[in-house]
Amino acid sequence: MKRITIYDVAKEADVSLATVSRVINDSNVVREDTRIRVQEAIEKLGYKPNAIAQGLALSKTTTISIVMSEKLFAYNAKILNGLMDVAKIYNYNIMLHTTSKGISKMQDVIESIIKSRVDGVILFNDNFSEEELEVLHLYQIPMVVVGSKIEDKKVGNVGNVYVDFEKLAYELVNEYFEKGITDISLVEDKLNLSMMSQLRHGVERAFKEKGMEFKKYVSYDETYRSSYDFLSEYFKTHKPSELVITFRDSQAIAFLNACNEAHYQIPQDTQVISILDDKYLRMMRPTISSFNFPDYDMGAIAMRLLTKMLVNDDEVKDNKDIEIGYTFIQRQTTQPE
Repeated sequence: MKRITIYDVAKEADVSLATVSRVINDSNVVREDTRIRVQEAIEKLGYKPNAIAQGLALSKTTTISIVMSEKLFAYNAKILNGLMDVAKIYNYNIMLHTTSKGISKMQDVIESIIKSRVDGVILFNDNFSEEELEVLHLYQIPMVVVGSKIEDKKVGNVGNVYVDFEKLAYELVNEYFEKGITDISLVEDKLNLSMMSQLRHGVERAFKEKGMEFKKYVSYDETYRSSYDFLSEYFKTHKPSELVITFRDSQAIAFLNACNEAHYQIPQDTQVISILDDKYLRMMRPTISSFNFPDYDMGAIAMRLLTKMLVNDDEVKDNKDIEIGYTFIQRQTTQPE
């Protein structure tokens, strides 16, 4: 028998998740007719709000939930190490949730977090909605989002430890404009949609300011098992741009292999940069240029921010957003200055 969740109630009553949460928590900001509709949906579906979860703010469990996509687990290992090391210092237990398409959905994770009475949540911002943030906020659960910048943050008590990927892309493209290179491609990564959106905005803004339109966003459909398979095939039949920007190592390696098979010389005919760095980029020939992010520090800073939020530290009352810097790593796939 299917377990009824808060998502089912919201769908039945035709309201938002936040509205259902407000009704469950007896908030006075919900219209009476809406409240009745939600209560009728709860009764019809047999949904039983967790009584302990409704009293979350009254007790502490010294447990923090970390939520991330299963597909990105390997890429976030250093961030996780930083998170866990600082949690250990401050005597917090970790409850790790992974999401995966068709198996462990975000809605199940949200339900589990609410019912587990955790003190706080660390989210990797690649697979959740603003509405889901609001639901956690209504249960008075402090949160820190790790990864890219949250734009137009509408929910309170949410910290953000981020890399400004839009700024990174904007600055990178402008550097190549100064070298006389305007033939630039950006390769889509479906595993990191929020970060890809910011990278694309940065590239588009740089082009627009020069009176040009950015047209070379290389995307692929679900018929390909991975971006590696797609790129290996795509660049056998499409001439590569003077600069190709990928997000991950596997994409850059696929591009490199396709260029070798098509007899394109790197970096003479085309240059490639992977946004994320990885040991495999150093093993390739030619070695692949990338950016260095202090991953471990990002995790450690995020956990320390959350621990301060949990004790209402004055230091983080007015500013819970921390931008993390980055450095470019020049290797053999890009022309030196």
